[in-house]
Amino acid sequence: MKKVLSLFLFSILLLTACSSGSDDNDQAEASKDTNEITVWAWDPNFNIKAMEMAKEAYEAENEDVNINIIENAQDDIIQKLNTSLSSGTTKGLPNIVLIEDYRAQSFLQAYPDAFHKLTGSFNVDDFAPYKIAPTSLDSENYGVPFDTGVVGLYVRTDYLEEAGYSVEDLKDADWDKYIEIGKAIKDTTGKRMLTLDPNDLGQIRMMIQSVGSWYTKEDGVTPNIAGNEALKKAFEVYKDLLDADIVKPVSDWSQFLAGFNSGDVASVPTGNWITPSIKAEASQSGKWAVVPFPKLPDVEGSVAATNLGGSSWYVLDIPGKDKAVNFLTDTFGSNVDFYQDLVTEIGAIGTYAPAAKGEAYKTEDEYFGGQKIIADFSEWTEQIPQVNYGMHTYAIEDIMVVAMQDYLNGKDLDKVLEDAQKEAEAQLQ
Repeated sequence: MKKVLSLFLFSILLLTACSSGSDDNDQAEASKDTNEITVWAWDPNFNIKAMEMAKEAYEAENEDVNINIIENAQDDIIQKLNTSLSSGTTKGLPNIVLIEDYRAQSFLQAYPDAFHKLTGSFNVDDFAPYKIAPTSLDSENYGVPFDTGVVGLYVRTDYLEEAGYSVEDLKDADWDKYIEIGKAIKDTTGKRMLTLDPNDLGQIRMMIQSVGSWYTKEDGVTPNIAGNEALKKAFEVYKDLLDADIVKPVSDWSQFLAGFNSGDVASVPTGNWITPSIKAEASQSGKWAVVPFPKLPDVEGSVAATNLGGSSWYVLDIPGKDKAVNFLTDTFGSNVDFYQDLVTEIGAIGTYAPAAKGEAYKTEDEYFGGQKIIADFSEWTEQIPQVNYGMHTYAIEDIMVVAMQDYLNGKDLDKVLEDAQKEAEAQLQ
């Protein structure tokens, strides 16, 4: 019996020693830095390509650093981050991750200790103000802003002219004027004015941000639906578009692209990232222009500038963070020449204001009749109202999709928004 007890005690001591050694090793490993930088991002033709260009530029001057870029679908990145961070482990996570601006606060507020503070590592004043709010928390900056989702109204100039209008008629237009022109184009050419997907309220997001409003109040938490003047007007305009019979309904991305590539619609109000898709139809070269986003009528403070989408780069607080910060700040955070290459090679417009002074931003685009669209988008970027997207953009939008259908089916709009407010409060607070 004594032998058995002795063996049992010895086993416990051995396991304790092994466990202690393992903990010590983990702590020692966590204190190390590394020359390996791993990056997660999505979209091989845009975000991944931009990061590959940054890697090439940085490694040319820093041969000791090896940057590994791993493509993941955005949904997969979100799932992997939430799974790991909620379990309290950072094992297997990258040094740098791309996060959509609409989702950034949900990560920063849920896992504030998981992300490395970037405050002071680059000049935030060099970036468009509207990008700083979603990348910051408690006056600390956590993200290096990347692309702008600045919106333009892409329009077929030939359809406009056939209906008796010109690009100038849309340059300072509100949605009432837009609908008037859309009716004339449909009567003259038989073409619809735009596409809309009933399950995607990006159109509403663009409209309300043009007023500096959002689904939540300035705290990014409290639902701001009932009594939201901008949101109410956006709903009314959405219905007016449908009632005017100038909308081509679509249900997915491919149908959205086909709408304008086929010539079925006369305009595309959306983020500048659609430019390559517009230009994919070579036969339409010279038939497009880009004008500012229409203002919301009868709403004080509405401007002809807004945003849809856009992402920023974040550094995880794990070994390699210092080199990751240096890499990001030397490229996306401060390199004017690098941004000229981004615009030239992939059409990626950043929110780094000094880059807009470069020659690449002043280039005429023959596809758009010689218009300097990059310069125009850069100018509009500076005018985008800053809002706090908060943590719940997509959760609230799920509620708003149902609310919109209730409104279109005849329910009183004030009642629709009041009910949506109550549902959002019940779900999110």
